Amino acid sequence: MLHRLTTRRPDRAAMSEYIRGFMKAIILSAGQGRRLLPYTANLPKCLVPVCGCPLLEWQLRSLHLCGITEVVIVTGFMSEAVEAFAAQQKFPGLIVRTLFNPFFAVADNLASLYLASDALRDGGVILNGDTLFEPAVLDKLLREAQAPVSVTIDRKSRYDDDDMKVQIDGLRLCAIGKTLSAQETNGESIGMLRLTPDGAALMKSAMETVLRDTDGFRRWYLSAVDRLAKNDFGSVAAVSIEGMGWCEVDCPADMARAETLVRGFSKLQDKSRAVSA
Repeated sequence: MLHRLTTRRPDRAAMSEYIRGFMKAIILSAGQGRRLLPYTANLPKCLVPVCGCPLLEWQLRSLHLCGITEVVIVTGFMSEAVEAFAAQQKFPGLIVRTLFNPFFAVADNLASLYLASDALRDGGVILNGDTLFEPAVLDKLLREAQAPVSVTIDRKSRYDDDDMKVQIDGLRLCAIGKTLSAQETNGESIGMLRLTPDGAALMKSAMETVLRDTDGFRRWYLSAVDRLAKNDFGSVAAVSIEGMGWCEVDCPADMARAETLVRGFSKLQDKSRAVSA
């Protein structure tokens, strides 16, 4: 689903006050993205162009605009192509590096995040490799997140089987998963989290527990978030970005929505640069 763009521009000077200690972002981009075929026949999903620029570049632009100073991209399928792209990125003040997940062909993104857990020791942002977002989305998450683990959510009138649904009580997140019933569901995760240092430690412990399960290698990292929400009261909260611009790029039908989205927020960025100049 595509959501409208806001006109609020993140203030990087102000953001430096509340983003201290949370300057790092992990982008989980190890998979091929088979559901996006034929776009991913010869490209990893993160390098599929949207309005002429790779999906990953749009993510890096928004992260940079919001004051993130280091990005770790977890790679897998066609890792060399992603590594070459990352090496070419020139965003002032932003370090971009990659981390190869050798298990990408047999594991889901829980393994990718666990491999990057040392990079998150001081906290930071976790981002799915197929989540496109206007900068105001991350801006709001960084300003409002208070819990050790904060999950960015949106709301809509109905949810389908593929939505990563959430159950919340006030701000507290009680459960997250695709199998939640309609009665339990209060929103959906957009694929973006923020961790404090304490939250990073909690997540690593929860991931280790889930990975010990028989099917642990095939689980999403949100399985660990669900475990925390159910077993560590108050450790996980939701931040709603309802009405802001984001979309998931998961299948060919999502491409038109993605292009509409990036055209909108790239115009906002161009306008803000002109005003600043």
